[in-house]
Amino acid sequence: MSNTVSLPLLETDGVAPCCPPLTSAPLSEEDSVRMAAMFKALADPVRLRLFSRVVSHEGGEACVCDIQDVGVSQPTVSHHLKKLREAGLLTSERRGTWVYYRVEPGVLTAMAGMLSAAAG
Repeated sequence: MSNTVSLPLLETDGVAPCCPPLTSAPLSEEDSVRMAAMFKALADPVRLRLFSRVVSHEGGEACVCDIQDVGVSQPTVSHHLKKLREAGLLTSERRGTWVYYRVEPGVLTAMAGMLSAAAG
């Protein structure tokens, strides 16, 4: 019997969830809302540390048991990881008693691409 839980994902167009470089054209309202949610989620120091631990973890995914030591209680870690999932930055999968997190495909590329200068 599998304990895998499927989570709803944000709508994405292809691999990257959004957006053209800021220097190429003004953002649409939809793109600005989507990217603001991602940057807002990362604007918290604890969330940024958790995200960094997942991104830099060997194999591209991390068990919550390996990343939860960020100076706050376990319920607070769970809250912050939930906010990162809701913003479309992380996905998670339950395996037995542990939850494993990985970065949503294309997120880093999309965020970097949005902030990079347009090729020209």
